[in-house]
Amino acid sequence: QVQLVESGGGLVQAGGSLRLSCAASERSFSNYFMGWFRQPPGKEREFVARISWSGRGTYYGDSVKGRFTISRDNAKNTVYLQMNSLKPEDTAAYYCAAASGSMLSDNARNYDYWGQGTQVTVSS
Repeated sequence: QVQLVESGGGLVQAGGSLRLSCAASERSFSNYFMGWFRQPPGKEREFVARISWSGRGTYYGDSVKGRFTISRDNAKNTVYLQMNSLKPEDTAAYYCAAASGSMLSDNARNYDYWGQGTQVTVSS
């Protein structure tokens, strides 16, 4: 069982930045590819970004491409989401997730473990 704990959310003005962190309990952290998802108020959960086991492969949702950067530090069992040029429409609960599968995916159903979420609110 992998436990994931997100941190770093908060209230920020439009145009600002935040960095989310997700710490994993699993010592074999590098065996999982990781993703970030978000769920805006009253909407469905959506894919934000994912990163491969080594960290060399990344992929982003269209709405965050060029503004957000996902990274990981396998020595610290942590994945990060650097969010720049934030917009009010980025307001959501952000979740990190871990997947043990062998094929990278941006589908939430392919992720095995989820954190509890951290709230990001962007004011206009």
